[in-house]
Amino acid sequence: MTIDAPIDDARPAAVAPAAPVNHLLTAPILPTLLRLAVPNTIAMFGSTLVAVAETSYIGRLGTEPLAGIALVFPFAMLTQMMSAGAMGGGVSSAISRALGAGNRDRAAELALHAAVIGAGAGLFFTVMMLCFGRTFYTLLGGRGGVLEQSMRYSQVLFSGAISIWLVNTLASVVRGTGDMRTPSLTLISVSLVQIAVGGVLGLGLFGLPSLGMRGVAAGQLTAFTLGAIFLAWYLLSGRSRLTLDAAAFRVQRGMLVDILKVGAISCLSPLQSVLTILIFTRILAGFGTEMLAGYGMGSRLEFLLIPIAFAVGVASVPMVGMAIGAGLVARARKVAWTAGAVAALVVGLVGLVVALKPTLWIALFTSDPGVTAAASSYFALAGPGFGFFGVGVCLYFSAQGAAKVGGPVLAGTIRLLLVGVGGWWLAASSAPAWTLFALVGGAMVAFGLATVMTIKLTRWGD
Repeated sequence: MTIDAPIDDARPAAVAPAAPVNHLLTAPILPTLLRLAVPNTIAMFGSTLVAVAETSYIGRLGTEPLAGIALVFPFAMLTQMMSAGAMGGGVSSAISRALGAGNRDRAAELALHAAVIGAGAGLFFTVMMLCFGRTFYTLLGGRGGVLEQSMRYSQVLFSGAISIWLVNTLASVVRGTGDMRTPSLTLISVSLVQIAVGGVLGLGLFGLPSLGMRGVAAGQLTAFTLGAIFLAWYLLSGRSRLTLDAAAFRVQRGMLVDILKVGAISCLSPLQSVLTILIFTRILAGFGTEMLAGYGMGSRLEFLLIPIAFAVGVASVPMVGMAIGAGLVARARKVAWTAGAVAALVVGLVGLVVALKPTLWIALFTSDPGVTAAASSYFALAGPGFGFFGVGVCLYFSAQGAAKVGGPVLAGTIRLLLVGVGGWWLAASSAPAWTLFALVGGAMVAFGLATVMTIKLTRWGD
């Protein structure tokens, strides 16, 4: 008689292996945040090099081109800020929340919808600036040679706005997966190409004819076109962390809404920042070309502080977004506060340095005594507020990850109202320029504190 072997009921049944837990949901916050921020910092260093190089090139072309770029610069930065920080944050937020919830297919679909949004927005900027650019610069006080110099730069730059939008949108797609290295390497390469091509064409190096402002702008147009082509290839070739199927793509309203519910509202923030700059540009245009050029240098550094806060803030977006998607609200908040503290420290130190030694920045571009005096006054009075500005900008990005960006946008509105109403009153009172610069610093402080309070009072995770 054969006796069957007893069945071992205690032995566990075979099960499918568990999906690996995303390290962004479990890794220590500060080291992970800094590790993600380092590639972004390198990329933003490239942006700083571009700003220094372009301003240096334009400074060699003369005072009128330097004043002309002050008119164009707010619109150029609006394009960058909306595509990289505002709509780009909405893209990263949607993708990271989908990945945090374990839905990779949805994340891939969102990536393709993001590209559609980026292309459409870029086309809008091209049409708007080519049709109405001269009107905008005239309203800002541009006249004569200054206006013509601004138009030479603007017409070339904005003819390719779609490339700028696609680079920043596709980079945000990759960042949403937690990969900061690829977009950062792409952007630093874009910066180096822009510096080289802009210098050669703008100044007429190596025996080539000098194209002036058009040549400098052509450097940016060339670089971003190449960057857009590379990122599109990278995503469609299957080398990214998402598998995209462009052939089966169909536009879905829900996907667009998931991105736009954060990105569209976020676009109000850079618009507010640019309106703040435009108000002061218009007011200071009445103080003469030297004052306008000096303020242009100050506002250019102010805009460069946004990328510094961006480097930390954008690193927090996938960490916050994935935590929210996974239901880890307490961790999401801790990431936000940690990122804000880091940004406040770094940007605050920059502000203190230029407040105490403004010529470290100004001497890079000009030795004109009138321009130097104006820029020095700006840094002395506005520089101490830079740290508050940094924490406000960084928390704005963290709030994007949580899809709760309304509070930081409200804080930006407070800053805009302070600058708009206060600037109008000071100008109407024939106040000296230094009082306007002090108002800029005070508005930065108010912006930072208001952002902290709105983040603290807003409920996340619902």
